[in-house]
Amino acid sequence: MYKYLFGPVPSRRLGISLGVDLVPAKVCSLDCVYCEVGKTTKLTTHRKEYILYSRVTEELEHYFENNPDPDFITFSGSGEPTLNSRLGDVLTYIKEKRPNLPVAVLTNGTLLCDERVRSELAGADVVLPSLDAATEETFNRINRPDAAIEIEKYINGLVQFRKDYTGKIWLEVFILPGYNDHPEELLAMKKAIQRINPDSVQINTLDRPGTVESLVPATRAELERVKEFWDMPDVEIIAAAVTRKDMQSYRTDAEETILGTISRRPCTADDLAVILGIHRAEVNKYLDVLEGEGRIESVRQKRGVFYHPAGR
Repeated sequence: MYKYLFGPVPSRRLGISLGVDLVPAKVCSLDCVYCEVGKTTKLTTHRKEYILYSRVTEELEHYFENNPDPDFITFSGSGEPTLNSRLGDVLTYIKEKRPNLPVAVLTNGTLLCDERVRSELAGADVVLPSLDAATEETFNRINRPDAAIEIEKYINGLVQFRKDYTGKIWLEVFILPGYNDHPEELLAMKKAIQRINPDSVQINTLDRPGTVESLVPATRAELERVKEFWDMPDVEIIAAAVTRKDMQSYRTDAEETILGTISRRPCTADDLAVILGIHRAEVNKYLDVLEGEGRIESVRQKRGVFYHPAGR
């Protein structure tokens, strides 16, 4: 079992993706109200070698020697990957070992104001930053950033990254009703997106409970209205998670284990990760599908969000 690699898992945007996790849970520069990984336990912008380069590359070497190549290798997982100061070195290692294997980086984008971070990401094929607000008030309300992060500096980092970077930038915008879907905020975001000039804008919303109990997902109609309001090219609404089940790497045995386990007692995603011996991010993919099919439900308790069979 790998400690810092997870999957390959079916991804809505990247096909069959092998995840690389470079920070412990939950080290991040933001504490987003909607985060499926959970509440941030270490809120920081300080970069260091949170997970040792040697340990990550040992697992990658073993994986390459014993498994077929996935569609993508993706830096993502338990927190913000650009906080690891050896991110660029790990990316270089992958490209030396598998020069034709595309690499993606899922990042909140808050550290792109740092020239060193932008330089380290230069070798990635796709970078998927996020932007959920363009005003300070909404940014603080949704993303709850480290005190060192200001919205204009954040946006300027994305703008500069677009100037420096020659690969693809897919900007994700997470729409939360009552938070960032009012016309003033949507207009401010449109102006920011036009400045950033990404290759595509991907509109997303809540799949499962976030860290704040009152959150509700945007409906498809609401997302369509956002897209229509922006009236920009290359804007798409990300497909429903249930399509993951059609992908080759979807493991029905993992699905059956989850259903069998929660039929005996409700479990959190962390509980299921331990039981299945797989990464929390991988468990989340299966929970997405099962909730999308209406086969499981969730309830918030003191220890977290618990999952149980639907109708119980």
